[in-house]
Amino acid sequence: MKAFRLDELEAERAANDGAYLQFLRERNMSVGLYALDAGAQDPQQPHGQDEVYFVASGRASITVGTETTQVARGSVVYVPAGVPHKFHHISEDLRILVVFSPPES
Repeated sequence: MKAFRLDELEAERAANDGAYLQFLRERNMSVGLYALDAGAQDPQQPHGQDEVYFVASGRASITVGTETTQVARGSVVYVPAGVPHKFHHISEDLRILVVFSPPES
């Protein structure tokens, strides 16, 4: 078993001065913590893997392909591999758990 605490992951991510911290990598998936502060721009490009976002905190919009929806704590969004997507109109600091399958390259 591997167990993690969100507050500890956030501290590690912040200490490494990055928006993304991969904290688990297994044969069929990887998991990370993604952080975007209020007003930030999301620099993501489409990924080669399917991914699931779980919003742990914050508030924003996300556009996946041509569809846009609001997200907040508890939101779950699936993004198919290769589809353009961005978080935007970030009104509260976002902290998002990201699951990639297969693992992120």
